[in-house]
Amino acid sequence: MNFSVKFAGLALAGLFSAGVAAAADLEVSNPWVRGTVSAQKATGAFMQLSSKGGVSLVGVGSPAANIVEIHEMVMDNNVMKMRALPRLEVEAGKVLELKPGSYHVMLIDLKKPLSKGEIVPITLQVEGKDRKVEAVEVKAEVRELTARAPAPAMEHKH
Repeated sequence: MNFSVKFAGLALAGLFSAGVAAAADLEVSNPWVRGTVSAQKATGAFMQLSSKGGVSLVGVGSPAANIVEIHEMVMDNNVMKMRALPRLEVEAGKVLELKPGSYHVMLIDLKKPLSKGEIVPITLQVEGKDRKVEAVEVKAEVRELTARAPAPAMEHKH
């Protein structure tokens, strides 16, 4: 789903069921989680983030995993490295894509395997320019284990 939803004080429940969330000057679209196999204890969540005025993603959480972190993957001397980030800036007027091989939400120590079609709730902690931190609730659909970002948005190099 690729909706563009903006609101000021509308009921959140309707937005979450559509797979799009907006609050705290943050718009979230196309949230999804890569499915897992039975013994797998970690996976990634992906989405597009945008903001009119610019915000910072300062924390993440989900009841699906005991540890949830903002991560970055980078190539360093032909080695893919992943590291946790304390915050991630969403620049005003630009789309920040959380995608495989780049920025993403890491779900670690999963409480159970995640199967295609399930919905994973994710809470984004968003800090506005006023330093106020607000929670944005996202419902991300689980895709197949082999799922990748949509072709136009994906730049994956080995």
